[in-house]
Parts: sequence; C-alpha cells; structure tokens
Amino acid sequence: MFFTLLTLAEAGGTREIEVTTSDLARKIGSSQQTASRHLIELERAGFITRSVSRKGCKVKLTELGIGVLRDIYMVLKKALEPTLPTYLVIRGMVFTGLGEGAYYVTREGYRKQFVEKLGFEPYPGTLNLRIIDAESLRARRELDYYPGIEIRGFTAEGRTFGAGKCFRALVNDEVEAAVVIAYRSHYGPSVLELISPVYLREKLGLKDGDEVKVKVFL
Repeated sequence: MFFTLLTLAEAGGTREIEVTTSDLARKIGSSQQTASRHLIELERAGFITRSVSRKGCKVKLTELGIGVLRDIYMVLKKALEPTLPTYLVIRGMVFTGLGEGAYYVTREGYRKQFVEKLGFEPYPGTLNLRIIDAESLRARRELDYYPGIEIRGFTAEGRTFGAGKCFRALVNDEVEAAVVIAYRSHYGPSVLELISPVYLREKLGLKDGDEVKVKVFL
C-alpha cells in the first residue's frame, strides 16, 4: 500500500491528479482489483482524498499521507547516508509570475509568521525561478520530504489561506532569503518562490531569463 502511495506522489499526487486503476495497476505491477483496493485503503487511512471523475478518479495526497512518506524517506536517508546534507543547491531562471506574491506576502497572518520565524520583514513580493536542470529539480522535490519551518494556515477577510513551509536560503551566495512552499499553489515543483527582506531583482540586478543559484538550508 505504501508503494502505491509513493507511486501517486511521484505522479504529482501532492496536488490533485487524475488516475485510472488500469494505469495505476501497470505502474505498481498489480491487477486492477488490487490497485482499486489500495486506493480504497489509502482513502480510509486518511492518506489520500479521492473523488470520481470522467476518466477514473481524482486523487490528492493529504498532509497525513505526505507526512508518512516524509517519515519513510528520512528513515531511509539516515540508514543509507551516513551524513545528512545541511543544504541543497537549486538553480533556476528568473521569470515574471502571476503577480500574486505581493498579495499573499502582505497578508498579516503570513507576514507575522515570517517575521517571527525568519527574523525579517519580507519585501512585498516574491522572486520566481523556473528550475533549469534535472539535479535542481531533484533537489526541489527533496524539499517536500523535509519539515522546514512551518507556516500555518488561517482564516481572514472571509476566506481561508492555506498552510505551507519555508526554508532559509542564500541567493547567489550573498543575499538572505527564504524558499516558500505553499501546499496549495498554482505552480508545480519546477518553480521556486523566494521571499527576502530586500527587493531581490533590484539588489542583484536581475531580469527575466537570468540564472540564479539558491542555497537552501535544511
């Protein structure tokens, strides 16, 4: 069952995906009946949410399901690697995002947590990087399995703002920042979002298309 959970995560199941039991069965090397039973068991255990769709079903890992995989990952990592890394390096290319960063960063529920937990008042906006190589994408996916610094969700202005986590970071080996990973996001793992006490584009003279190195501390 946990291999099925891992397979769903690898297919992008930390965000909602559409799956069929035949495709899932092929990936886990089982019958359709077994794949269907695993989905039912994972849902009952609270590891996924599931709803019927036109092609099969829509599936998304819950925080509990992600937490289980994170625990398994860390146990295996400690067993197989004598020394855990203290940071990961991710390289990406600057691009203009959807323009929502300033809105979310300045919500008091988030802003207060950033100040308390990171020790700086974030500039009202994010620097968006599109990951440009396979090693950096692997490192970004690895961040999903580290606890990071918790950012709690909250309710304000008549709506719910989702939870997430962040990691302290250093941009181009010189400017303090933090990687922010929202559990609900328009972007997939190929995009890195950064906040900083300064306007990173101006501080580093960045424009769309420039390559940036981010050292992410674990």
